[in-house]
Amino acid sequence: MAGVAENIIRIKSTLPSNVNLIAVSKTKPASDIQKAYDAGQRIFGENKVQELVSKYDALPKDIEWHMIGHLQSNKVKYMAHFVSLIHGVDSFSLLKEINKQAQKNNRIQNVLLQFHIAQEETKFGFSYDEAEQMLSSNEYDNLENISVVGIMGMASFTDNQSQIHTEFKMLKSYFDQLKKQFFSDKNSFKEISMGMSGDYQIAIEEGSTMVRIGSSIFGGR
Repeated sequence: MAGVAENIIRIKSTLPSNVNLIAVSKTKPASDIQKAYDAGQRIFGENKVQELVSKYDALPKDIEWHMIGHLQSNKVKYMAHFVSLIHGVDSFSLLKEINKQAQKNNRIQNVLLQFHIAQEETKFGFSYDEAEQMLSSNEYDNLENISVVGIMGMASFTDNQSQIHTEFKMLKSYFDQLKKQFFSDKNSFKEISMGMSGDYQIAIEEGSTMVRIGSSIFGGR
């Protein structure tokens, strides 16, 4: 099997210039991340805060760390001083906590709003109506230490490619609606994080700007 560095180079060669690769390094040792780093990769995604913090401490400081998993409010404070992007903001209470911790660290924290687009009930995320209600509120307007730079979603875990296309298409339509309604004057609102090892080509076809790829780089878990 090809090594980590070869996998990074191969996958990057297939990505359009407007699509960023987030190398999902959860459960993998720092030595594997270092190999990907040495091959030129700078953006890594983790889904557990404790693991994220220990890897941040151990690895080069020009790495851009993304929190891609379901995030509990009580864990935000541990990574608030360094995390580059939080993908899975799925409630207003979490957004308020991120704002509070960013304020304490004198930072503006970039976040993505997570939408529920899959048919599985286990996936987290806003409905469009819930996001619209939140973004229209005075309370949201008062959050001065967060910047919503886009949205994310996960398709159903299925072999049905037309269903995956439909779900990613839905997420892209949510992005377009939000851009028009709430972020038309914000150039920073530009990211659509969708697509993983099994479906990232479909996600790119449907407008993804960030793909989260783990096993195709680092091997199975």
